[in-house]
Amino acid sequence: MRALYEYAALYLGLLLYASMSLAWIGTAVLLHPLLPERLGRPVGRFGIMYGWRIFFGIMGACGAFRFDTAELESLRDETPLLLVANHPSLLDAVIVASRLPNLVCIMKANLNDNIFLGAGARLARYIRNDAGHGMIKAAVAELRKGGQLLIFPEGTRTAEPPVNRFKGGAALIARHAGVPLQTLIVETESPFLSKCWPVYARPSLPIRFRIRLGLRFDPPEDPVAFTHALEAYYARELAGAPTAPTDSDPT
Repeated sequence: MRALYEYAALYLGLLLYASMSLAWIGTAVLLHPLLPERLGRPVGRFGIMYGWRIFFGIMGACGAFRFDTAELESLRDETPLLLVANHPSLLDAVIVASRLPNLVCIMKANLNDNIFLGAGARLARYIRNDAGHGMIKAAVAELRKGGQLLIFPEGTRTAEPPVNRFKGGAALIARHAGVPLQTLIVETESPFLSKCWPVYARPSLPIRFRIRLGLRFDPPEDPVAFTHALEAYYARELAGAPTAPTDSDPT
């Protein structure tokens, strides 16, 4: 019976996700050409935040998810701020986005360009990851507007725990923008949607995540040295870091 319930919760959740996504995609496709950037940006970001918050709330009520994001939510009004996080799962970014109303992410260009999949991201003015120096400039500009920018220094989901080799973009952005860099420590006991997770595999429920605040750093003087130090910091924080807590809020 337990396995049957988990199957039902997971696949009904996926159906709910698909339905909500289609509704939001249609709305975003219509609004993007109509709203100027100063209106489209907050509308897009609030839509993403509340859409994921509703979805996670329903899934939490069904017993599928257990998230502890209390520390993360304390950052809602702290802007501008550069957020960096480790990246164990595809859920990391959307969990953060469901809690922070003025968050912008750096997104794969092929997804951003997709007429349907990228509709919400374009409305929210998420940043494409293929622009090189232009990406850095866009990220700095976003922070100077008072936003919060989320970056995964690994560049992709973790393949070799505790973390992959870090890239230097976060340090460069923090230096040029002159904003502090807040570390987020993502902890989970579930391999769901990790790098090697089979698409159709059924995870054990509930799926637990905890996002806690790590150290906050001033803008670095030496981005290369800072990137190495940041990678070492995450490796220490996550070495043997077991799991998300067993008792946490449903959403």
